[in-house]
Amino acid sequence: MNTALVSVLMAAYNSEKYIAEAIESVLSSTYTNFELIICDDRSTDNTANIAKFYQQKDQRVRVYINEKNVGDYPNRNIAASYAKGTYLKYLDHDDVIYAWGLEIMVKCMQAFPSAGFGLMSYGIEQQMPYPILVNPIAAYRHYFFNSALIAMGPTGAIFTKKAFDEVNGFSGKPFVGDTEIWLTLSQKFDLVRMPNDLVWYRVHSTQESKREKSDPLYSVRRFKIFESALENEFCPLPNHERLIALRNHKNVAIRSSIFKMLLQFKISQFIKFFRHCNFTLTDLLFAFKKNKIPM
Repeated sequence: MNTALVSVLMAAYNSEKYIAEAIESVLSSTYTNFELIICDDRSTDNTANIAKFYQQKDQRVRVYINEKNVGDYPNRNIAASYAKGTYLKYLDHDDVIYAWGLEIMVKCMQAFPSAGFGLMSYGIEQQMPYPILVNPIAAYRHYFFNSALIAMGPTGAIFTKKAFDEVNGFSGKPFVGDTEIWLTLSQKFDLVRMPNDLVWYRVHSTQESKREKSDPLYSVRRFKIFESALENEFCPLPNHERLIALRNHKNVAIRSSIFKMLLQFKISQFIKFFRHCNFTLTDLLFAFKKNKIPM
């Protein structure tokens, strides 16, 4: 049997309301050379049974159930460990991929064999037709001095398995793991900017992203992954640009925390954030200056 070119990966947990629609959207794809791997993280509802129903109907569907609950990003890594395809395409258990989405993503990646991953270009100004190849230094410059080029959830992305394995997948950090892996991949591989309207993100009260705002360490983790990316020896920016980007990043982090925490009278939370990020009084004073853009 020929190996599928694309492994569609679905990390599932307590999604009995939505997972059938997510699975059916994959099976309705105009692109057909794929395997669908569903990795259930010990759901307590009917999620696993629904997934097994589709496994019986379509031989491209494979269902695995974890021995214990491991959490979102570790479960994504487990799903990837079962993959046999050249490309890895995540689809969250509560989202939908349009019929044309997978085919367009594959074509975009095949147009640029040097690329390690591709991202939908949501909210980014388009000055040329897609797909667009972006090298590491251009990706970092665009992200840190222009707009959020690499801000996208896993549903809006596609990887080569080679690139994903080379960076050891997701680190497992809650809520920030996707941004972290884009920063890591962008240090080593070219990125393909792809068009939007390939997937549909469902918004509901129980989705994972809704929990990030209640996590007291979310702001710290987010700051740290950007700081690490800029201080890493593999950061593609020239040193003077890297230092400007780091200063800007500190400014934004402090300003946003002041508005979010101090204005809500969360004084102790702000102090913890300030200390965890190792900010100084000088950082606080600089934060009210306008961010710089390298000449």
